Amino acid sequence: MIRVHHLESSRSHRVLWLLEELSVDYEVDVYRRDPETWLAPASLKAVHPLGKSPVITDENRGGRVIAESGAIIDYLLEHHDPEGRLAPPTGGDEHDRYRFWLHHAEGSAMPPLVMRLVFSRLGKPPVPALMRPLGRQFAKGVEHNFLEPRIRELRDYWEAELASASWFAGEAFSAADIQMSFPVLAMERRGGIEATSRLQAFLSRCRERPAYQRAIERGGELALG
Repeated sequence: MIRVHHLESSRSHRVLWLLEELSVDYEVDVYRRDPETWLAPASLKAVHPLGKSPVITDENRGGRVIAESGAIIDYLLEHHDPEGRLAPPTGGDEHDRYRFWLHHAEGSAMPPLVMRLVFSRLGKPPVPALMRPLGRQFAKGVEHNFLEPRIRELRDYWEAELASASWFAGEAFSAADIQMSFPVLAMERRGGIEATSRLQAFLSRCRERPAYQRAIERGGELALG
């Protein structure tokens, strides 16, 4: 049995989705964010020292703990996808693309999006009231001079890459699409894909998948801060 330590409105939604695609039995332990800071609760540190989500425990393997989105995806595919339904065969161009997008999602895509979220909170509690005007001005400068160009570059790159295939690794849906869904959803949350027909179509295809819908039923809607 896989146990998913699921933080509400977090990247662990992808793990639920993957498990649903694989038809693997799992249980969900839900953790609520702090309503003021939007941070994970300290209780997650009892599962993994970093206290982050996603993290899973495999109770069939002595309660083994696996953290980090990419590592969890690799682990679940290794142990629960012997037919290779959600990863292209090794040795081909599609597998190379699959591997790139699997790592790009966290390595290049999420850092500027997370930075945008962090800086957007500099003008809000728990920042002291007297510091909030300065925080807002500082965040505005970082957004305009650094984050907006980087995020626009990512958006245009993703849109161009989807011109050649329906999914990121090729014509077949794969775990790379599950991994990439979160940064695209995070960008959509800020109105960043309105002019990108292919990214919008990608999200529509994701949301139409029954496994995606079941994951939402188990883990809740994604608010994304």
